[in-house]
Amino acid sequence: MPFDPQAATAAYIDSLGADALAKAAAYTTGGHWLLLWNLLVTAVITWIVVRTGLLERINAKLAKRGLNVQAWVVAAVYIVVSGLISLPWTIYTDWWRERGYGRTSQPLVDYLGQGLLSLLIAAVFVALFFVGVYALIRRAGKFWWVWSGGLTAFALSLFLLAGPVFIEPLFNDYQPVPAGEVRDALVVMAKQAGVPGDRIFVYDGSRQSNNFTANVSGIAGSARVAISDIAFKGASLDEVKAVTGHEMGHYVLGHVWRTVILFSALAIVFFFLADRLFPRVARAFGSTASISDPTGLPVLFFMVSLFLLLLQPIVNGQIRKGENEADQYSLENVNLPDALATALVKTAEYRNPRPGKLEEVLFYTHPSVERRVRRAMDWKASHPAP
Repeated sequence: MPFDPQAATAAYIDSLGADALAKAAAYTTGGHWLLLWNLLVTAVITWIVVRTGLLERINAKLAKRGLNVQAWVVAAVYIVVSGLISLPWTIYTDWWRERGYGRTSQPLVDYLGQGLLSLLIAAVFVALFFVGVYALIRRAGKFWWVWSGGLTAFALSLFLLAGPVFIEPLFNDYQPVPAGEVRDALVVMAKQAGVPGDRIFVYDGSRQSNNFTANVSGIAGSARVAISDIAFKGASLDEVKAVTGHEMGHYVLGHVWRTVILFSALAIVFFFLADRLFPRVARAFGSTASISDPTGLPVLFFMVSLFLLLLQPIVNGQIRKGENEADQYSLENVNLPDALATALVKTAEYRNPRPGKLEEVLFYTHPSVERRVRRAMDWKASHPAP
């Protein structure tokens, strides 16, 4: 019988079993609803911080310290305070719910410790970004929002450069892929793709998550491909090669720079809108701050959350495009369609593989597993093995 890509795709997806598919669908749908609940939580935090007048009092005490110091301290305090207020909700969404669905085995103490570290890092560096934003508002005139794109591009590039070297090792242990046939195969693949052979790592992703995953991060000399130990230990050699081929596709095709450009452009749009709409939103929360006043940062954070939620279909669409291109790169250069399919099916445990078209467009950062497996099977049908 001739090979049937549709039947092969259905067989791969159905191999998970009805219970696993139902669980994945419930987990995914619940995650969609969390997007709206997260916005509501952000609104509540904004209202609480504005009504307490905490930031105004801190800002007044720092009146003689200079505008940049005022902006940094106020922003850092807000980030820490909002993180602490939202902690019960964050524990539920990122730990309790994840454990309930079997997506993490991380002890609560370790989760809280890493969460505190993340909060402190954000308090330092996100606050510095907003020091730059408020400096632009003061010095760049009425078109300050145009320059916000350059500031965002600089900040993202700096984070991407420093992240794999200074930040990510604070949360996980990254080690070169151990010597053996897997490493030998990946080094050959890396050389063919122009990826330095010493930039392929395995990390203890099981510390935070039971998900089968890998990623590419960094830019220039810090760029690397990292495979979670969940994927490394639970996959065949062909699956590791197929997944690594996908991640190398991101690296070779320069998707990280496309992301920087996208978010820099969105920053310009957002700050343009914020420049005009901020007073109305601030009044809705009972704030008298102007957009140039750091004490209005809670309102600005809420506007960022709302903006990103509304723009999610556009952002997700661009990310899905990159994922499709990376899948195609793996198929063309590694040519292991069945291994790519079986690896993708393992990700369907935490991502409903058969969403509706509208659901996929609105909420999915990756193409559905069913679509990705079908692409692999179509490739297999048109490129039969010798």
